Amino acid sequence: MTKRTQNPREVAEIVAIQALSFVAGDPERLGMFLAETGIGPETLRSAAADPRFLAGVLDFVLRDDATVKAFAAASELDPTTIAAAREVLYEDPAERDEP
Repeated sequence: MTKRTQNPREVAEIVAIQALSFVAGDPERLGMFLAETGIGPETLRSAAADPRFLAGVLDFVLRDDATVKAFAAASELDPTTIAAAREVLYEDPAERDEP
C-alpha cells in the first residue's frame, strides 16, 4: 500500500479549519474572534475559503498560551505544527516557484 504524500498547504488548511472549529465551539472565544476580525457569523463559512483568513485564525489561537495549549490538546497536534501551518498559509504560492 502506498502512503499518500500530502501537500503542506492542504495540511495547513486542515489544521486551520480544525482551529476555526475549535474557536467556534466556545461561544466566548468565538465572540472575541468575531469582534476582532469584524466579520459576522453569517460570513464565517465563506471567509474560511481564504488562506489568509485561515492564517488569521491560527494567529488568534497562537497568540494566547492557554488557547494554543487547549487547541493542541483537543486536536492532538504539537504547537510547533500549528505555528508551521500558520507560516505555510501566509506564504505566497507564486514565491515558492521562483529560484
